[in-house]
Amino acid sequence: MSRKYKFGDSSEMYFISFAVIHWIDLFIRKEYKDIVLDSWRFCQKEKGLEIYGWCIMSSHVHMIVGTTGRALEQPIGEMKSFTSRSLRKAIEKSSEESRKEWIMEMMKQAGLSNNNNNDWQLWQQHNHSIELRTPEMFHEKLQYIHDNPVEAGFVEKEEDYWYSSARDFYGKKGLIELYCVRSGHGNKRDACASFE
Repeated sequence: MSRKYKFGDSSEMYFISFAVIHWIDLFIRKEYKDIVLDSWRFCQKEKGLEIYGWCIMSSHVHMIVGTTGRALEQPIGEMKSFTSRSLRKAIEKSSEESRKEWIMEMMKQAGLSNNNNNDWQLWQQHNHSIELRTPEMFHEKLQYIHDNPVEAGFVEKEEDYWYSSARDFYGKKGLIELYCVRSGHGNKRDACASFE
């Protein structure tokens, strides 16, 4: 059974989640989160990735995404591959990462035990994607994403968490430009417009 993303209709929005192997709390360092954010910005500009909502937690990521002109699994797969390689380099070079040897060993073992990899695995292979067919589904998943840092006890109010799109929906400048906030088309715009 394939464990890769399954996107039926690339013209729709999808809620996706992906996690670091063994739920390692990798994203406690700003440097690592910035690598993910930079990759998303590149994919928005060069790969047709549309980001409607997002949150980076300590061990996993949630997003609401779509695409223009490409099958959605392409920019998502490329982004995960690029961030895996870039994060590996950052961990290897870090003089501040006290868990470096442990993290490297865990990811090396995961890579060696998985036939889809050579010697390294950062992201878990089982992914979770849900097609958001209605505005109600969009709102439900967006609220779930924004509630994550509150439920984890990181912040009291969702709009105070820097690494989330919640800030954009409270009139604050977020770290990633959201597609539904700046422009849109078709059903995707309808879902976003009803939330604004």
